Amino acid sequence: MFIIWMLFFDANSYLTHHELDSEINALEENAEFYQKEIENDKAFIKKMQDKEEMEKFAREKYYLKKENEDIYIIENQDSIKKEDKR
Repeated sequence: MFIIWMLFFDANSYLTHHELDSEINALEENAEFYQKEIENDKAFIKKMQDKEEMEKFAREKYYLKKENEDIYIIENQDSIKKEDKR
């Protein structure tokens, strides 16, 4: 009777410990994921310290341009045909 009480009904039961252990594991996985994201962001910030890299990023990502400069976006014919079929 004591063993059954300790395994299932007590505040420190095996089931409670099992749930808490699984929660701890999930939180540790989240911590690892966010640590990797932090490292990626630090690398990106370091890369953006270079003025040429920052300009390249702005031009590619946001299509920014200098004054008196024209930008032409050329699409591949295959991608245009695929969009027409949709």
